[in-house]
Amino acid sequence: MIIKEYLNRINYQGNHTPNLEVLKELQKGHLLNVPFENLDIHYNRSIDLDASKFYKKIVIENRGGFCYELNGLFQILLNNLGFKSKIISARVYDSKKEDFGEEYDHLAIIVELDQNEYLVDVGFGEFTFHPLIITPNKVQKDPRGNFIIEGINGEYTVSKINGDIKSIEYKFTTKSRELNEFQGMCNYHQTNPNSHFTQKKLITKPINDGRVTLTGNTLKITKNNSIQENIELSKSEYTEQLFKWFQINEETMKF
Repeated sequence: MIIKEYLNRINYQGNHTPNLEVLKELQKGHLLNVPFENLDIHYNRSIDLDASKFYKKIVIENRGGFCYELNGLFQILLNNLGFKSKIISARVYDSKKEDFGEEYDHLAIIVELDQNEYLVDVGFGEFTFHPLIITPNKVQKDPRGNFIIEGINGEYTVSKINGDIKSIEYKFTTKSRELNEFQGMCNYHQTNPNSHFTQKKLITKPINDGRVTLTGNTLKITKNNSIQENIELSKSEYTEQLFKWFQINEETMKF
């Protein structure tokens, strides 16, 4: 990993001191510049749990990825910058089934700073811009909304709060994991027809006041919690919008 190249990719020009303010800016910069996407799955490109491949794809090829790639690589960057971090397993909440996914369903990061632990996540789509301190039952304000972590003894849920409505995002433990432990679920998410990642092409990233998303052939742009555009695209329009918003040339995806 060439740290300068990675920091340029996320448009970060600040200092490298491993403190909370730097961590906040690194996380936000990553989210604003590196999209969450599953395009490889729909172009029959295998996703392997290999950090060198993550780096080539995200930093060199100007792509995005899903949680295993995004958080997997970001955690290595944090360690290289002097942060004390580890990857953890999380189980995403399915509101339709009213249940959580399997272990290793999602990969997130915990960073230890000043004797506190923080949940860090750049691979979950619409989530926080900043780390969440793992202090149970404390409502935390973030630029993307209010969040709360609940639980005890290393087992927690994280939820978004909107007025009186609490939406569970996922359940996680603080146990340190190895990247290869996620291989089974990584394979599942890119091959199984029951995985939501195999259903439609998806690429999305936040903007400061909203989000831009291409799902299937639909472009959706939200700003200040209201939909600005929600339009069906032709094949050529999809290619144009993919490059306009994400700087990805669709032709490079095909072989």
